[in-house]
Amino acid sequence: MTIASQHGLVPITTERLVLRPFALGDVDNRYAYQGLPEVARYLYRQPLTREGCAEAIAARAGGTAWQADGDVLLLAVGRPDEPGVIGEVVLTLTSAHARQAEIGWVFNPRCAGRGYATEAARALASLAFEQLGVHRIFARLDVLNTASVRVCERLGMRREAHLVDNDLDGDRWGSEYVYAVLAHEWMD
Repeated sequence: MTIASQHGLVPITTERLVLRPFALGDVDNRYAYQGLPEVARYLYRQPLTREGCAEAIAARAGGTAWQADGDVLLLAVGRPDEPGVIGEVVLTLTSAHARQAEIGWVFNPRCAGRGYATEAARALASLAFEQLGVHRIFARLDVLNTASVRVCERLGMRREAHLVDNDLDGDRWGSEYVYAVLAHEWMD
């Protein structure tokens, strides 16, 4: 059973955004930002190809389970008054037993500075805590990604770790921050 059919949780509507599963017609919109080197550099991978974007969307077209370690809820983010996708948010169940989930977001740089990432991530975190029973959400991000640091702080997440030179981004060692928030802190 999928998360959408099991819980009736998506789409999610916020003040300015709609979060919904990706559709096959979203490939070009997703590739418009996932194919950019300046986006991929903070994800410690190469930019996605158009084919890679299409494969990822097709793999999740049937919905998302939320039962086992590694299950992923990937949602397209758009504005209700405009067609297309401006970004995405993702929630990965890292430990079903301990109810831990990693949250992430990727947005088209042309939409930067408008608070969309914070608004979408807040909606996804609320879903995780209030509907999916998650105990702890964490985010891992490159220390140079100051925009994502600000998103974490706006969400009330605390910095729990600074991992120094823990990943290799091509020929550059990257350091990461780990931010987190617990369910009871989110509700306060």
